[in-house]
Amino acid sequence: MIRFDFLRDITIQIPTGEVVLKASKINAGYRFDIYCKGTVGDVEILKFERPEKLYVNNWQSWGPAKVIDKDYSYKFPVELREKFGYSASIMPEIAFDNLVSDYLIGSHDGVIGFLTSKTAHPYFKVGKENVELHVNFFDTRFDNWQITESFVLLNLPFDYALKYYSELVAEENKVRFEREKQIGWCSWYQYFTNFTFDEMIKNLDLAKDKGYNVFQIDDSWQVDIGDWYANDEFKSTKLIADEIKKRGFRAGIWLAPFSVSEKSKLFKEHPDWLVKNEDGTPKVAYQNWDKNIYALDTTHPEALNWLKELFISLKKDGFEYFKIDFLFAGAIPGKRYESVSPITAYRKGLRLIREITSDNFLLGCGAPLLPSVGLVDGMRIGPDTAPYWDKNGPDIGYPNAFYALRNTVTRWYMTNWWQNDPDCLLLRRENTQLSDEHRRVFTYVTIALDNMVLQSDNLSLNIDWELWNGALQSGKKKFFVSNLMNNTPIIESGGMGEYLKISLDFNTDSYEILHQFSHRKIEKIIERREDGRTFNYYNEWSDENDREKI
Repeated sequence: MIRFDFLRDITIQIPTGEVVLKASKINAGYRFDIYCKGTVGDVEILKFERPEKLYVNNWQSWGPAKVIDKDYSYKFPVELREKFGYSASIMPEIAFDNLVSDYLIGSHDGVIGFLTSKTAHPYFKVGKENVELHVNFFDTRFDNWQITESFVLLNLPFDYALKYYSELVAEENKVRFEREKQIGWCSWYQYFTNFTFDEMIKNLDLAKDKGYNVFQIDDSWQVDIGDWYANDEFKSTKLIADEIKKRGFRAGIWLAPFSVSEKSKLFKEHPDWLVKNEDGTPKVAYQNWDKNIYALDTTHPEALNWLKELFISLKKDGFEYFKIDFLFAGAIPGKRYESVSPITAYRKGLRLIREITSDNFLLGCGAPLLPSVGLVDGMRIGPDTAPYWDKNGPDIGYPNAFYALRNTVTRWYMTNWWQNDPDCLLLRRENTQLSDEHRRVFTYVTIALDNMVLQSDNLSLNIDWELWNGALQSGKKKFFVSNLMNNTPIIESGGMGEYLKISLDFNTDSYEILHQFSHRKIEKIIERREDGRTFNYYNEWSDENDREKI
C-alpha cells in the first residue's frame, strides 16, 4: 500500500496544536508513534492510493470485517440510522455516508494497523481513488508533549501481515487472559427475552454430562436495562447462581453495564450519571427493546461507585462468568463529568470491571475492539448468530448465521488478544431454518480456530448430539487462515492426531471440509546411563488413520 525508502519524522500543524509522527524501522515494516501537544481533534495523518482490493474492519464486535473490491460503495440505510445510532460507528456522521475501516486496513501486499486505541479513535476513510488515515482525538487537550497512539506499516503478504500485526498488538498491550476454553450453554438463541425460571431449571437438569463448564443466562432476568436486579420471574440473582452452581457449572450472567433505558429507575433517579448533549440533556446512544437507550458516564464518581457495587454484588451472589454486552455505549462522544475523550472514558469503565472480575471470566460483546485489548478474557468477533442463514441479508451487524461465520474467519487473528467468541452453536433440528450443512460448517470452523464453544438450544428438542460431542472431543490446535483477500479462505488446523482443512468461498457460499485423524500410541522408554544421567525417549505410531470429507 505504502512503501518508505527512508525514515523521517512527520510534523502536522493544526490550528490549536501540533502532531508529530516519529518513525522507526521494525521487522518487515515501520512503526509510527504519534506525539501530541495542544488541543487535538480529528487529524489526517496519511493519504495513499486505493488498492484494487481492501480488507476493512468495523469498530465493534457486531460490525463487518470483510474484503471489498474497488467498485464497492457503501451507504448505511437511512431508515435504520436512528435505531442503530452509535452501534454502527463512534462517528456516525462520517460513517453513515462513507466507507470507513476502523483500526486497520489491508491489501494483498500488507497491513496498516494501530497497536493501541487508548485515547483516540483511528480510522481509514476510503474514497473512490484514495484512502485517508485519520486519528480522532475528540478535541483532547495535551498540555505537554505526550505519546498517544502507535501504528505499524507491514510490507508482507496479507495473510502473514495480519498474523504479525496481531502479535504486535498483543505484545504492545501486554495481553493476559484466561486460557481455559469456555464450553457452555446460553439461553439467548432459543428463548430470547422469553426465558423463564422453570425453563432454566429444566435445561440445567438436562445439561448434566453434556460437557459444559459454564451455564449462562442471558437477557430476561433483569427488571430493566440499567436496573440490574432480578425481576419477579427470577426472584433473586443469588437464587439463580445457587441453582447453577449446585449442579456443578460455572454460573454465568448477561448484562449491559454501560446502557441505561429511558424507562429504568436508574435513568429517572440519576440523569446526572449519563453522557449528555451540549445542551445538558441525556444523549441517546441507540434504540432497542422499543426504548431509547442512554449511556452511563464512566467518569462520574458516583456512577463508577454504582458500577463497582454492581459487580461486587453479582460476584458475592456466586457469578463467575460475565457476558457484558452493548459496551460501545460507554464510548459514545458527548459531555462527561471529566473532560476526556470517549475512548479514555470507555477504558476507565471497562478497567474498573476488569479489576473487580480479575479472577472471573469476562466476555465482551458489542464492544469497541482495539480499546478492549488487554481488558477482557473473551470477545465476540461477529454479529449475533441466528436460526437462519442469509448470504444476501444486510451486512450492517444484524443477526445472521452467515455473517457470524464470515466474521469468525475474517477476524481469526484476534485470537492473540482474547478467546474469540464466534457466537453460539445452534444444533437443534427443529425450531430452526438452519440446514445440517450450515450447522456442520459453523461447528467445524469453531473447533478448527480453537474458539470458545457455546451452545444455545432448548435441550429437550431434537439436537445433533453427535456433532456436539465431536466438538468436545477436538483438542487444542495450531491454525492459520490463508487466501482471505480472495474471499476464498482456507483454514488449516492441527492438533494431537487431528488435521482439519476447511475451504470456504464467501462469494458462492460453498465450502469443503477435510477432517483427518488418527489414534496414536506413545511408548515411553527410560534409559539410565552408567554416568547416572537419565534420558527419556518416546516412540509414537498410529494404528488407524481416518479421513472424513464433508
